[in-house]
Amino acid sequence: MLEKITTLSDIKKLTQEQKEELASDIRARLVDVVLKNGGHLASNLGVTELTIGLYSVIDPFTDKVIWDVGHQAYVHKILTGRNDAFGTLRQFGGISGFPKRNESDADCFETGHSSTSVSAAVGMARARDIKGEKHKVVAVIGDGAFTNGMVYEALNDAGTMKGSVVFILNDNGMSIARNVGGISKYFRKIRTGKSYIDAKRNIKSGLDKIPLIGGSLVRGIQRVKTAFRTLTIPGEWFEELGIKYIGPIDGHNIEEVENALNRAFYLNCPVLIHAMTNKGYGYAKAEADPSAFHGVSPKEKLQQECYSAVMAEELCKMAESDNKITAITAAMPSGTGLKKFEQKFPERFIDVGIAEEHAITMAAGMAAAGLKPYVAIYSTFMQRAYDQLLHDCALQKLPVVIMLDRAGISGRDGRTHHGIYDIAFLNSVPDISVCAPCCAEELKQMLAISNENYINGPFIIRYPAKDSFEGDISAMQRTQVEFGKGSLLLERKSRSNEKNVLFITFGQITVNCIKAAEALSDMCNVAVFHGRFLKPLDEKGILSVIKEFSPDVIITAEDGVPDGGFGASVAVLLQKNGITAKFDMVSAPQTPIDHGSIEELQEQAGMDSVGIMKKVLRSI
Repeated sequence: MLEKITTLSDIKKLTQEQKEELASDIRARLVDVVLKNGGHLASNLGVTELTIGLYSVIDPFTDKVIWDVGHQAYVHKILTGRNDAFGTLRQFGGISGFPKRNESDADCFETGHSSTSVSAAVGMARARDIKGEKHKVVAVIGDGAFTNGMVYEALNDAGTMKGSVVFILNDNGMSIARNVGGISKYFRKIRTGKSYIDAKRNIKSGLDKIPLIGGSLVRGIQRVKTAFRTLTIPGEWFEELGIKYIGPIDGHNIEEVENALNRAFYLNCPVLIHAMTNKGYGYAKAEADPSAFHGVSPKEKLQQECYSAVMAEELCKMAESDNKITAITAAMPSGTGLKKFEQKFPERFIDVGIAEEHAITMAAGMAAAGLKPYVAIYSTFMQRAYDQLLHDCALQKLPVVIMLDRAGISGRDGRTHHGIYDIAFLNSVPDISVCAPCCAEELKQMLAISNENYINGPFIIRYPAKDSFEGDISAMQRTQVEFGKGSLLLERKSRSNEKNVLFITFGQITVNCIKAAEALSDMCNVAVFHGRFLKPLDEKGILSVIKEFSPDVIITAEDGVPDGGFGASVAVLLQKNGITAKFDMVSAPQTPIDHGSIEELQEQAGMDSVGIMKKVLRSI
């Protein structure tokens, strides 16, 4: 059936039975490709029928559909002309795992972070009305995204609109892990309305069969429907905002989805359709463990030690002897490694849902009250909480510790998920400490430093997913991490007539620089100084190694953008001290980086050991 779908109009011609067959074919396609390439499987299995029902009513090439987060848009891609290319999903040069405007006209808005779709849909609907256009606007958003405050700002505003905009709440009871908080409890209460829907159908069917009076009874019952519904299903909260509520409906029943959409568009006002789905639907393994199948790793998965696991192990050890230590996550207990902390210290573990802004300010409140909060957040999601870090933590010098996971180039999730901006934006925040390990052992020591009494203000440790340090790298000088100090890790100076090249590095990219330095040591004298700290920058240590090594060329290296980053800080230091050695930077590019393996993307950006070697050779 999937092979017969060449345009969206083909879907509209199918019978309901044929649409169900199409859903089965799409589900098989999803499992085949995602298990091979990696990606988000369970969430896409859960919206297969919902997407078919949606595209039986609207056309995303002329109408506007915004997929919140975007990781559940694989079915959308398959149905909008990308089935043939779907085998390249998340591969270098292939199609993206998220909506991408330059990939298809059906992708009207790029997403990757949660809870943006409602605001974007309201904006598009308002633009349509101002321009006098007639197309439909739909946002598809999961219940997990409803834990983020931006959704409520948007819904509050949407209630004042007069034009049509439809929000489809895809309620599967999960974000990545099980949802938490009051909103989750609210939706669980609404889910119990399924019994009301089933009872209503059965009663109506039975009464209709009563001769003569059956129809009258049905009409009489319908007159009290609103009151009965208010008592049974608390969807009136949306109605109070000025948003019509339809549901809950079965999101795996294509016909029911179509009927709800047609009714919503007929109302011609802001409408929320509450669709109940099961994450991983139709694939037994994913249904049994939807968290495990939320994000599937490709077969080429690296086997190096996971920084998240190292962090969690060390934090648990620290918490055993210090009952003030608490751990906080924003809906990512497994991804950040804090699931282990939750199991050992459930009373000191807090999952706030997809609410990074709240997590940081709440941590500030806990620190002000005498606790020691440790917040684990992916680098890309920390961007949302910049104001909270600056305003609520730094300006008050509160000792909040933030573990920035997935820093640097993150790989196949692409431009919305690379953690390459944190170094630059953290560099502008006053009264904070920022460090980055080059190996797991340094991470352990940095965590220990974060708990020292002399730390005044926020303390941030950034690290990627995997530790790629190779213990057999020769001539390594491994020293204890000290606060605010770097370390000379490698020095090869045996060629008196050759150029001297000094690497000043920050974080995991140090490993690539060491490999490049060892390869270059047959052509020039080399040294690698790992700065370890962005703030405070080890100015004394950097100037000392420059004085002793007398470099002709200085190369800084970081896995972030260059403007305002680590290299920029070193460059200012060199200029202030009149150091005239030739200077260059290894960094992530300023232009957005697409998807691919970390190795492919580093090679493309010249951040791998070979690219670093080439930069040095050009310099000398």
